[in-house]
Amino acid sequence: MESQDLRNAGLKVTLPRLKILQILEGSDTRHLSAEDVYKLLLDTGEDIGLATVYRVLTQFESAGLVERHHFSDGRAVFELAPDKHHDHMVCVKSGQVIEFYSAEIERLQKEIAAEHGYEIEDHSLVLYVRPKSEK
Repeated sequence: MESQDLRNAGLKVTLPRLKILQILEGSDTRHLSAEDVYKLLLDTGEDIGLATVYRVLTQFESAGLVERHHFSDGRAVFELAPDKHHDHMVCVKSGQVIEFYSAEIERLQKEIAAEHGYEIEDHSLVLYVRPKSEK
């Protein structure tokens, strides 16, 4: 993404927006909280406040640039809007977030909704998992 993507999303190009976008794009971690983004900005010497980070992430969400998720710990985390749909697994031991896609699960969800007289408009699936060796 670049400044043109911000403009296309109806957002003015500002330094805080560009820096936060760079953090989201450059991070090895795909799911970052506002606090994570803030700490990474501090690490790079940027003087952008936590309130600004929250505001920009909310603007990015409204513009469709990021998706917000609430996993088991209740914290909101953000990921750049994916090109393709995927679901998540969260390890209850480590907190690691694993992205996956299953055509079979997608088919079953549509089938179940149809059996009840509905069609899926949107959905989110999160599986909370633990390593097999720790039962």
